[in-house]
Amino acid sequence: MADIFDVIADGTRRDILQLLLRRDQETEAGTSVSEIVGELSVSQPTVSKHLKVLREAGLVSVREEGQHRFYRLEPEPLDEVDDWLVPFFVDESDLAAEAAHSIYAPLPEQASKLAESLGRTAAVVQTALKRLGA
Repeated sequence: MADIFDVIADGTRRDILQLLLRRDQETEAGTSVSEIVGELSVSQPTVSKHLKVLREAGLVSVREEGQHRFYRLEPEPLDEVDDWLVPFFVDESDLAAEAAHSIYAPLPEQASKLAESLGRTAAVVQTALKRLGA
C-alpha cells in the first residue's frame, strides 16, 4: 500500500477527497465517476486513475450498481496524518491534563472519537492562527 502522505500529496486526489467529503454530507448514495469528472473538469481516465490510488489506500469505498460506480469517502486512514501533525501544533501533555480535570461523564466511544478529532482540529487551527498573528 502507498504511503498515505504520497497519496494525499497529489492535488487532484485532494480535490476528489474534498468533493467526496462535501457530497457525502449531502447524500448517502455516493458520488458517481461522471459526477466527479463534471465537478472537477478532469478527464474520466484521470479521475479513474486517481480513484484507484485512493481506493488502494483505503480512502474511498466503491459501490457498483450495474455499470456505474459510486464512491464514498473513508476518512479513517487520514488519522495517521492527523496523528503525525498534532504534535507540531499541540502540547499533548496539556490535553491530557485538561482531560484529567474534566467534570463531564465519559462519552460513548463513537462520540469520543469524534470529539477527539474535533478537538485536535480546533487546536491545530488555533495554533496556526496564533502563528499567523491573527
